Amino acid sequence: MSKYFVDLHIHIGSTLENHPVKITASRKLNLMNIIEECVYRKGIDIIGIVDCASPRVLKDLDSLIKKEDLFELKGGGLSYREQLTIIPGVEVESCEANGGRGHYLSFFPTLLQVKEFSRFLSASIKNINLSTQQSYLPAQKLGETTNRLGGIFLPAHAFTPHKSLFGSCGDSLESVFSDYASNIKVIELGLSSDSQMADTIAELNKLTFISNSDAHSLEKIGREYNIFELEESSYTGIKQALYQEKGRIIANYGLDPKLGKYHRSFCERCKNIVNTTIPVVSCPQCLSPNIIKGVYDRLFEIGDMNSASPKNRPPYYYQIPLAFLPNIGSKTIKKLIDNFGTEMEVLHTIEFENIKEVVGAKVANTIDMARKGQMVISPGGGGIYGKITENQRGNYDI
Repeated sequence: MSKYFVDLHIHIGSTLENHPVKITASRKLNLMNIIEECVYRKGIDIIGIVDCASPRVLKDLDSLIKKEDLFELKGGGLSYREQLTIIPGVEVESCEANGGRGHYLSFFPTLLQVKEFSRFLSASIKNINLSTQQSYLPAQKLGETTNRLGGIFLPAHAFTPHKSLFGSCGDSLESVFSDYASNIKVIELGLSSDSQMADTIAELNKLTFISNSDAHSLEKIGREYNIFELEESSYTGIKQALYQEKGRIIANYGLDPKLGKYHRSFCERCKNIVNTTIPVVSCPQCLSPNIIKGVYDRLFEIGDMNSASPKNRPPYYYQIPLAFLPNIGSKTIKKLIDNFGTEMEVLHTIEFENIKEVVGAKVANTIDMARKGQMVISPGGGGIYGKITENQRGNYDI
């Protein structure tokens, strides 16, 4: 068994020929730039590219296979020069009978299966070349088709107020999936929640939780990730660990949920993040009922606060990426990576004194405080990230 850093939710902003794919993502986020970012700067070992239903993205993958930069693995997935494993996937938007819309991730072992899923989707979306299109299909149909093709199907950012299973589609797995609910084995937590929060929904206690970056820019890759212990770095290895059959997830790493854009409720009238009253029915400042309900508040509404995480739940560690830390800009990050290899090395293994020697005491202290969970955070909401207050002790521990 070997350990791997894993981020299974990375978008493509544009193709290698500069055609748009994920409209809201950076155009620098093309396949080769992602590979180089993961291998040479972030230190991520396995990634999920979630825009592979686009024929243009499939063309890019095929071209790299022809150049022998990529090759398909026996256990499924693609290898880039034996330095990075790519799991081809698709993020797609469901449309439920109650008007709710949710985002879901489908992963497949081979490009042949992705291409078949792409053909299936093309009949129900407006533009197959673009990412995360509304499919006009219910989540159950998307899940059934994914499973028929031998894929993995799971809810993405499952609690966010816009376009997620619990945020906009229903109060339970059964309310959205009916009899198919037992086939849901995995959920993605999203930036505004963590394992403890998700486990307040008792029916989720038996599911596997994963934390991914949902990266819309190169810098955001690896802001949330997982450490897997696997027999092989492949689709099969990932699936077995997700389904709790062989291998395992050792830990989830992610932002403190308070840093997420949708952690607390938000008043659309006075632009106030409501971080006091629970549950939030109206804004305590202007009394407006026009509220974007935050993840924390939504889970208070539908969860059981007495429900506890199961004993086999991997630990969830709050980790703040270098780019999120105060007084650490791109030049400092480059200096750290040039000296220590990758961001994962800086965040996990490099000694304080070594960091101090390269970038000085102030930056080293900031990184050390982030590692120890000693930053005070003002919670985010309504699409606004939370803010870090430096040089103060917070109320949570890593």
